Amino acid sequence: MARAGRLSLVEIILWGLRIAVVIGVVAGTWATLSAGRLEGDQWRTLVILGIAQGSVYALIALGYTLVYGVLLMINFAHGDVFMFGAMTAFFVADALAGGGFLNANPFLGLAVVLLVAMLSSTLVAVLLERIAYRPLRRAPRLVPLITAVGASLFISNSVRGLYGEQVKAYPRLDILEGSLDILGIPILKTQAMVIVSAVVLMLILYWFVERTRTGRAMRAVSEDKDTAALMGINVDRTITTTFAIGGLLAGAAGVLYALVFGQVHWFMGFLPGIKAFTAAVLGGIGNIVGAMLGGLSLGVLEQVGPNLLLSGAGVPSPNQLRDVVAFSVLVLVLIFRPYGILGRPETR
Repeated sequence: MARAGRLSLVEIILWGLRIAVVIGVVAGTWATLSAGRLEGDQWRTLVILGIAQGSVYALIALGYTLVYGVLLMINFAHGDVFMFGAMTAFFVADALAGGGFLNANPFLGLAVVLLVAMLSSTLVAVLLERIAYRPLRRAPRLVPLITAVGASLFISNSVRGLYGEQVKAYPRLDILEGSLDILGIPILKTQAMVIVSAVVLMLILYWFVERTRTGRAMRAVSEDKDTAALMGINVDRTITTTFAIGGLLAGAAGVLYALVFGQVHWFMGFLPGIKAFTAAVLGGIGNIVGAMLGGLSLGVLEQVGPNLLLSGAGVPSPNQLRDVVAFSVLVLVLIFRPYGILGRPETR
């Protein structure tokens, strides 16, 4: 009876928190919209920027969710894999821009930059799996988690030592200047390219996992490694492939992120990495479609949420509270649906 009473008290507290969150969201939204703080064009701009930023989060989140789906571990060094690709590609982009090649041949130049970022991030991700994680595959979950934190610090500080602490301005492409009118909505060319590129990469990944032999092997290993090995699947190679795919996507995300924000630095992997992890949890970590949905949702919430919920309350500079919105979403998801929107409770 005492146990039942404690559970009912917890349920009452959680329902009270749910009601308070709903009231706060409705009240903040009503106050902002009724005050007419932003015009329709401004709201559209925020949504489009949120989709572009969320697309980058989704690409990084896919790396988290792929590794978790196969190994049931959180690769907290993944944000630094993303950073390494962006930083390495910067020097290629800077050299191409300095020689005039980047703007003379923008698509070929951008393809070269993207390829360098993806290959360098893939190399780091594969080395991480081989050196840091494979020897600990049978260890308790806490051990590889601590190792991932150490690997993250090692990568970021190594890049800091090699490239310095200075923030580096990413070269601009003339062809991406200006905006496009899509269905009557003006969209910056950079944002349009980022969104289209990210969607194409996500669709290719979904097709690869669902339709190819390697993708079926990845799904089999995620279900049961020992049984998959008995069925003739090379588990080590499949896990390495999973890390390599995550690295490819992280490298591409690094270049797209640099195009949106126009700069790179050695610490740039921390916040996007944590937010991408938030997106993976929001969508249901281990679920590929959930990671995509979580990334896009988080990007839009981060851009629209502060203005929608806080502007009407008279909060100055609500955009500075974007990180508060992102991590508040993580806390609420962990409280009310810890397995995410499309995830399911662990049964193994």
